[in-house]
Amino acid sequence: MMKEPEVSVAILNENEIVFELDGNFNCKEIDKEITGVLRVIHEDGLIKLIYSGSVLIIPDGSVFKPADFNADSFLIKDVVIGIKFHWQKKEDQKFKGSLKIIKENNKLTAVNIIPVEEYLTSVISSEMSATSSEELLKAHSIISRSWLIAQIEKSRELKESGNTPPGFIENDEKLIKWFDREDHDLYDVCADDHCQRYQGITKIYDEKSKKAIEFTRGMLLMYNNKICDARYSKSCGGISENFENVWEPVEHPYLKKVVDNIPAEKNSGLDLTNEIEAVKWIKGNPPAFCNTVDEKVLSQILVDFDQSTKDFYRWKIEYSQKEISSLINKNLGIDFGSILDLLPIKRGVSGRLIELKIIGTKKSLTIGKELIIRKTLSQSHLYSSAFIIEKHDIKNNIPGKFILIGAGWGHGVGLCQIGAAVMGEKGFPYDKILLHYFTNAEIKKLYE
Repeated sequence: MMKEPEVSVAILNENEIVFELDGNFNCKEIDKEITGVLRVIHEDGLIKLIYSGSVLIIPDGSVFKPADFNADSFLIKDVVIGIKFHWQKKEDQKFKGSLKIIKENNKLTAVNIIPVEEYLTSVISSEMSATSSEELLKAHSIISRSWLIAQIEKSRELKESGNTPPGFIENDEKLIKWFDREDHDLYDVCADDHCQRYQGITKIYDEKSKKAIEFTRGMLLMYNNKICDARYSKSCGGISENFENVWEPVEHPYLKKVVDNIPAEKNSGLDLTNEIEAVKWIKGNPPAFCNTVDEKVLSQILVDFDQSTKDFYRWKIEYSQKEISSLINKNLGIDFGSILDLLPIKRGVSGRLIELKIIGTKKSLTIGKELIIRKTLSQSHLYSSAFIIEKHDIKNNIPGKFILIGAGWGHGVGLCQIGAAVMGEKGFPYDKILLHYFTNAEIKKLYE
């Protein structure tokens, strides 16, 4: 069996980072155990540590290691959570493990180095409420562990092979780009929703998450003896999406279209890549595990800053011509003039737009994949790219208003968190929940 891995998690990237060591910590650049409040500043290309009234230059990659892992912790001030989402805010967060300070993008990044199982306890508590059902917590523990270790292994393989992940297409007619955690090459993952929401020991409320981690310790989703790249999102909107339609053009047999219901026969034959069927589906209200308004279930997934959102299964947003042209101009840095049309070019199996053509009086451009579409048409992110477009108040061929009617919340690949919560409440065990969303995968224990 393999040994439990460690994970390096980026917490904060700023010119100045203030942190407090609670307990005794060692840093080889400082010839004594240290505790209390410290400050690091990036200035003139150097990392300056301000401690006890003294200023010390420390090297890139300096590590503050606890003398006692279980007893000692550190707090980082003003951590940004929900980056570029509608609920972005700052809060102080506390962490176990070691703190590493590195230079990144002309700023400093605080990186937490911690064993995988400790990291996962926080992720499960941060991603959902500790009031979640035991089966949901177990299922989420396994997918979070699988995704994380799969990413660590993928990064190692890419470095050893010298290959680089596929990039993007950019020319006068198209901007097609996909984002993944390969953006991070100085650490394994970030602490925000771009990777997995991680808030240290700040958000561990009770023993339920710990018990779920302990029960599933070392258990991973596998396909053909390889750890699954186990993705998840808030709500699939009734049907999950294929991996290759959201990220790099690589097919994973366990990340394919899944109808979020049992039995699934009723909607299994739908072709949501077809515009007519996609319109009917998105405008409808089909039954699905994630089609729920049950507050008890939603509170398991939607933590405090998410709960202002109720209309996630089917949603609607309206933009005036001035609003949408301004948004697109700002987000893409291109002046399209007045927006004449938003034309669906290509949809995935869940109805999510993979390519969308923006037609303006000055410029036309096809954009994709789903995250660029969501970022372009919102101040932060649209709930999903599974939407249809209605044009209203048309004068001289220029619409005065655009209405986007959409389905689901997130990229829709892999496990649907709200659907899984409903399955847990209905009595489905964790393995049945997982194998519903990850077709043909299996669960194996790889370390004790």
